[in-house]
Amino acid sequence: MEIMILGTGCSKCEKLEKNLEVALKELNIDAHIEKVDNLAVIVSYGVMSTPGLVIDGEVKSIGKVPNVKELKKMLGK
Repeated sequence: MEIMILGTGCSKCEKLEKNLEVALKELNIDAHIEKVDNLAVIVSYGVMSTPGLVIDGEVKSIGKVPNVKELKKMLGK
């Protein structure tokens, strides 16, 4: 599973990463997490408000920090 966190490294982006790590651990999913701070790449996904969350090429969240329960749902388990 390929996951991208789109953002400039703000506190919301860091919180999203922490929540994501918890969700992945609870679901026992091995995933590669990439943090993307290049604005051109972020905008190419249609994300105008960070953080953005992309799972396997599909934008799942824009401009908010999903909690662990929401992330588990997005991860498909």
